[in-house]
Amino acid sequence: MKRIKLTVAYDGTAYHGWQLQPGTVTIESELNRVLSELLKTPIQVIGASRTDSGVHARCNVAVFDTQARMPAEKYAYALNQRLPEDIRIQHSEEVAPDFHPRKCNSIKTYEYHIYNAEFAMPLKRLYSYFTYLPLDVARMDRAGHYLEGEHDFKSFCSVNTQAETTVRKILSVSVIKTQETAAVALGSDICIRVSGTGFLYNMVRIIAGTLLEVGQGKREPEEIPEILAACDRAAAGPTAPACGLTLVDYQFFPET
Repeated sequence: MKRIKLTVAYDGTAYHGWQLQPGTVTIESELNRVLSELLKTPIQVIGASRTDSGVHARCNVAVFDTQARMPAEKYAYALNQRLPEDIRIQHSEEVAPDFHPRKCNSIKTYEYHIYNAEFAMPLKRLYSYFTYLPLDVARMDRAGHYLEGEHDFKSFCSVNTQAETTVRKILSVSVIKTQETAAVALGSDICIRVSGTGFLYNMVRIIAGTLLEVGQGKREPEEIPEILAACDRAAAGPTAPACGLTLVDYQFFPET
């Protein structure tokens, strides 16, 4: 028996998130289906990050066990011939039999993209949140730094979370803007980039919704510590739409 690790990229628009759900199509269900067809035996993958419905990923991770003799690096080619075009394996490799993507040290990085312009851009509608309201990126960036470190993020997670603890460690938060260049003046792309050792359900989207309110002048950056201290979901901003969120980096580290 050997364990195979898959690095999976996907456009989450058409899927009900990563995790298996009865009666719906998810990223996990598609991987299980195609692997089971390929290997002629039932396969169930173990995923690293259970992204929400409509959320995208460049590098989510899944593992599965098999006795098949196919070389590990060939799974990427075989699966990509069978998967829908909005899911692609970026890399496949054999890992230690006890490697579990949710039970080892890791750093995940998410980006939340916002398109800020007078009018929406159709080409960006699936991968960014549109707002015509002016945003002060410097204020958003300043607010984001208050989230860095280890805190109780109960105010920044869904009330439906089943996590044993709401304490998480955020390594960095940054907000940057790039201006569109074209013959006709267009808008700005704003990226909220968040890296941490773990995240709660809807956490990054609530962070994005809160920073949007800061950028619009509805909140002050200095309110973030008060929101954290409140440990109350009602204290933070709205949950930003899923389309703007992408898992962009996933790093694993050996236990020390």
